[in-house]
This record gives sequence, structure tokens and C-alpha cells, in this order.
Amino acid sequence: MSAWLLPESVADVLPSEARRIEELRRVLLDRFRVYGYELVMPPMLEYTTSLLAKADDSLDLRTFKLLDQASGRMLGLRADTTPQVARIDAHILNRSGATRLCYCGPVLHTQALGLHTTREPLQCGAELYGCGGMEADLEILNLALDTLSLSGLTGFRLALSHAGLLDAVVDGAGLRSEQVRAIHSLLGHKDTAALQAMAAALPEQVRKPVVALASLYGGIGGSACTLARARQVLPVTGPVTRILDELQTLVERLADTAPALPAVQVDLADLANFDYHSGLLFSAYVDGCPNAVLRGGRYDDVGAVYGRARAATGFSVDLRELVGLQRARVQAKPAIRAPWVYDPALIAAIRQLRSQGEVVVQSLPNTAHEEEEFVCDRQLVLVGNTWTVAPMGASQEIKQ
Repeated sequence: MSAWLLPESVADVLPSEARRIEELRRVLLDRFRVYGYELVMPPMLEYTTSLLAKADDSLDLRTFKLLDQASGRMLGLRADTTPQVARIDAHILNRSGATRLCYCGPVLHTQALGLHTTREPLQCGAELYGCGGMEADLEILNLALDTLSLSGLTGFRLALSHAGLLDAVVDGAGLRSEQVRAIHSLLGHKDTAALQAMAAALPEQVRKPVVALASLYGGIGGSACTLARARQVLPVTGPVTRILDELQTLVERLADTAPALPAVQVDLADLANFDYHSGLLFSAYVDGCPNAVLRGGRYDDVGAVYGRARAATGFSVDLRELVGLQRARVQAKPAIRAPWVYDPALIAAIRQLRSQGEVVVQSLPNTAHEEEEFVCDRQLVLVGNTWTVAPMGASQEIKQ
């Protein structure tokens, strides 16, 4: 096997892409900060007893595990940062009020999660703890929309759902937990044929509503409004009505608070992680990508396993994926070419230019210039006894 060969769905990040990722990371963390979010940096690996304390089966399967030679205990390389941030909020910070935390760092997956995705995403996200109201959901949604806008994506679509809807629909029907999980899986794949076959064995009062969930997706306005259709075909019970009312109110308030609201849809079959989320769910899609580019929602009480149950909501994105979807043409950064001459005055001039944010590239002896990231449109030339920035091609007197 070639020494340079990398594992499947793992790739190097080359200069141009690396610069764009780093620039986007800085922009997003700065935006999180002006919302009041504090940056945390959880470790890359933890004991699995902590890292996977309340993980569902899918997260457990995505996690690389290894034996710690120091303690003899099992370690896991994080596949998701959210449980770690929940641990920080619940066990380390232990604040009584609302806590806003953000993060940006790599995660590792045993398998790629979608088409053309990496097993080493650069996960960036924000989490809000200590507020169970719609106000927190609105703040997180607005921050998520800012994130996509700052990423340079256009024409993205926001899809809303609710993790508690399936439980509300089958409430009182006496279904076993494995039946509910099977329904959840079929809804996630929108496998209507298999869902209809399974529904034939369900109690009569939930057969039609369960099958109907698979088709309850689409727009939020007009005669075909998805929420209006849901009220017609789903059981008229307190839990179902509360969830539909909550989604309707959220859509209306989002239109008032988001400066540039994208196309909004409702997809009541999208229930995300069954054991992970507890309320509002949202995801964003963009043309040219088969996977959701952003996912988030409410996951109350996930910190209970760390000794402190708290209301929580948040979202995350993969910066590598966002940069790959950017349509703007990448412009090389203008730079200044400087000769390689041992001259204290030249060294001082270069230091001064770099302190001002200019890129200065010195020409090493007997080497070609092959920088991809920079275009040297100016050069340092010696005019009299002073090193001066001049257009490329200007004549210069080299001081020996």
C-alpha cells in the first residue's frame, strides 16, 4: 500500500480551502460572541462512560473507541461535541441562569454520514442552556440563519419539525417501544409502503395518522399549508394540538425576528435522533447538497446524566462542508515580493509591513515562486537608501 494513501472519506485540507475554512471559523465565532456565546474547547477524547452516557445507538456506532493504556478504561474519540458541552454546563460551570456556549473543533466518525461527506467534520455550533421557552428557540434559529448567511450560501431552505410529535400521535395506543422505534425509522426514510404494511398491525385509532405523518411536509402558507393539513389528519388531542400550535407560533415569530427569512418548510416526518432531541427540530438544505447542511433543535435534560437536568437548545454545522458549497470565486490575496538580502533596513521594512497586515513573501535564493494563495502585485525596491513598495517590474538597486 502506498505510504501517502489516506483512509476512505478522509482527506487533506489544502491551502486555499484551509484559508477559507479558517476565515469562516473566525467570522462565525465572532458572530456567536456578539450574541453573548462563550467559547469552550472540550477534549478530543473522553472515557466512553461520559462521552456516550446518554447516546443513542447511531452515535455509539459512529464513535471510534480505544483502550486507555494509562487507566485500562475505554476511551472514545468524540463523534459529536454537543454531549461534551452539556457536560461542561451541567457539571463544571454549574450556573443557575441561562448559559450560552459555542465551540468549533474536529469530530471523527467511523463511517461517513452522507454522500460526499468526510469522516472528519469540523463541527461548529452554539448551545443555549437554562431556558425552556420559545424565546430560546427563536434566538438559536436566528443565530443559525446568521451562520448560513455569513457562510455565503444563498437559496437555502429551513425545515421545521418536532421530536415529540410521534409520541403525541400514538399516545394511549399501547404501542411497545420497539414498535415506536420502527415507525420512527420508517418515517425518517419516508418509506410509505413499509409504513402502510406495518400500520396494518397497529390499533385502528393510530393507523391513518401514523401513515399520514410521512406525507406531512411542504410549505407553510396558502391552501396547501402543511400545518393546516396536519390539523385535519392527526388526532385532535391536547399533546398534538400543543405541538402544532407551537410550530405555528414559531413560524410567525421567526418571520418578525429574522431580517432575511429563507424559504421555510415543515417536515413532520423528520424526527432526527429519537433519544437525543425532545422538542423543536430544524435543519437547513441548499441546492447541490443531498444532506442537511445544518441541524439543530431542543434536547432538554441531556445533562441529567451528568447530575443536572437543564433545558437546552442548539445547532451545529460542518465548516468543511459549508466552504465546499460556497459559490463565490476564491480570490488570491495580494502580496508584496521582497528580495532575500541581508539588510537590517530591509528586515525592518518587512516587519513594518507585516505588522500592518500586509503579506510579504521573500524570494529564497535559487527557488521558483509557486504560491497558490498569494498574487504578488507589488515589490520592495531600494530607492536611494530606503526600501519602498512599488509595482511589480519596477527597477531596483540591490544593496549588497
